Amino acid sequence: MKHLYKQGTNPDAPVLLLLHGTGGTEHDLLPIGSMISEGSSILSVRGNVAENGMPRFFRRLSEGVFDEEDLIFRTNELNEFLDESSKTYGFNRKNVMAVGYSNGANIAGSLHFHFKDALKGSILFHPMVPRRGIELPHLKETPIFIGAGKNDPLIPVSETEELVKLLEDAGANVKTHWEYQGHQLTGGEVQAAKEWLQSL
Repeated sequence: MKHLYKQGTNPDAPVLLLLHGTGGTEHDLLPIGSMISEGSSILSVRGNVAENGMPRFFRRLSEGVFDEEDLIFRTNELNEFLDESSKTYGFNRKNVMAVGYSNGANIAGSLHFHFKDALKGSILFHPMVPRRGIELPHLKETPIFIGAGKNDPLIPVSETEELVKLLEDAGANVKTHWEYQGHQLTGGEVQAAKEWLQSL
């Protein structure tokens, strides 16, 4: 997978896996990652799927309708990439925390839905429910921050609440932060995520 890796200054800080939104690249969230956890190593990945030339992490059939088969395949692919990258760059595989926005948040959520230990935790900005009707692994107090918009035109409040409930029912420790800026990623969300991470 196309990516970049930046070695951090604090070996105890989580390795941040940065996952961009539709049409983004591995460079998009670098400033956000630095703001959230200054000393962290960063592994920023570009999605392997193209939709009208725009990078994504998995295919969709239409707006808000995921290609479930491709989602499962890409989730496995990303999990294997993390295994390989930990060996290549020498970071602790059990110390990876995702920071994803929109489509990137959805693939990070899918990692939690399919693998108990794929991620130490996640910061999910404007995620959707990746899959329904499956039993989640036991997430044993996995810390997850969700930034969402009360007036997000793409993701209804009920969708966010459903995702929170599914994660909490699986044992995750979820913090939800609401904004009123539609689907865009705001400075307030980033600051709230930073404070949340520092509190862990």
